[in-house]
Amino acid sequence: MSIHLLVPGPFEAISGGYIYDRRMVEGLRALGETVEVVELPGSHPVPDEAATEGARAALHALPDDARIVIDGLGLPAFLPLTQELAARKAVALIHHPTALEHGTPDAARTVLKAQERALFSAMARLVCTSPLTARRLPEEFGADAERIGVVEPGTDPATRAIGSGSETCAILSVGTLVPRKGHDVLMQALARLTDLDWTLTLVGDERRNATHAQGLRALAEELGIAARLTFAGEVAGEALEDLYHRADLFALATRWEGYGMAAAEAMARGLPLAITAGGAIAEVVVPGSAIVSPVDDAMSLSKGMRRAIFDADLRAEMAEAAWQGGQALPRWTDRAEAFRAELAKAAA
Repeated sequence: MSIHLLVPGPFEAISGGYIYDRRMVEGLRALGETVEVVELPGSHPVPDEAATEGARAALHALPDDARIVIDGLGLPAFLPLTQELAARKAVALIHHPTALEHGTPDAARTVLKAQERALFSAMARLVCTSPLTARRLPEEFGADAERIGVVEPGTDPATRAIGSGSETCAILSVGTLVPRKGHDVLMQALARLTDLDWTLTLVGDERRNATHAQGLRALAEELGIAARLTFAGEVAGEALEDLYHRADLFALATRWEGYGMAAAEAMARGLPLAITAGGAIAEVVVPGSAIVSPVDDAMSLSKGMRRAIFDADLRAEMAEAAWQGGQALPRWTDRAEAFRAELAKAAA
């Protein structure tokens, strides 16, 4: 039986969720599984008519014996098909519930939460990318804990970062430019530290929420730090690897992470971190590797980052803790096997 992954297009989008999906597809195929990717049209996660009709067409086009996996970003579009999903023992891949997405209007989040409660109850299996998300689904969405599994993202072996080699602290932040990632908080924190030498490179898609991305550029001007910032846009492959390799500090003031793949990638390269405790990311970093501040607390983050930016010796100690912790993170090589085991539980 072939596995069919239904996911909002384009599948080649650069984000933690899409990277995870692509690595699962690659890994499952390497295990000998037949995997087909079906790109869903329309707007997600708040589905428009194109999304709803596209979901219906995609589901009805699948073979009767298909093992169906639906990425959680596209799951709300399948609400009219809930009973059919249950009958076909569909599996949902939950990076984080869409109802928890910051920046979505409250009314839409309320609707999404009701939709996800109904859909989660219908799925044969819910595969979460972090233990924290798995814990929240029964508590907040009424999901059956017995039907929830966890397959955390992996990392690849990576070369240890060497840093910028400069007296100026090169700060790297990787994350799509959407409200949930808290780039505004990071910028506000750094604006209090203009007496120190630092630069910030923001890596992330600006098209997902172009209005917010433009607002971040305006905020940088307003705060007087635009000259220190680089909006790098989407970066992947060797170019992204080089940015990690030559950074002195990784920073992400996220409001919520289903896992925190960018932080894990930074740890795998031995980068010290400055983060906010938004979701599972605080469970990913190891003690001694990171400055961890409360969500939306620019003052606390600023105080924590001051010493790390100023004190290269402290960064070196944090980097060693990050490197050691990064070597213990899951590897992608065993993630597909774990995911296949979850699919088997759904079919049982």
